[in-house]
Amino acid sequence: MKHVRVATYEIKKGSFQELADVAQSGMLRTFRDQPGFIRYGLADLGDKKCLSLSLWETRNDADSSVPVAANWVRDNISDRVELRSNQIGDLAFYEGIPAKV
Repeated sequence: MKHVRVATYEIKKGSFQELADVAQSGMLRTFRDQPGFIRYGLADLGDKKCLSLSLWETRNDADSSVPVAANWVRDNISDRVELRSNQIGDLAFYEGIPAKV
């Protein structure tokens, strides 16, 4: 079983795309350096809200990502976003359709 961290943020300054660009070059790199990291993404929820979603090998890895994310946000984009919720959960399945290349 994999584990997921889901956090919602309110965008206080700038656009979602600007935030996504910064997160892709910064938060993603930071998470990649953490034990158990699998995937990370950011979704626009509309109405100046976004969803941060990361997938981890173990519950401990997911739990450990919380202060890592908080520190990165504080150091890099605290003027742009405000954390609204943070949750860790067990992921029962995460399936898709293989890409045809």
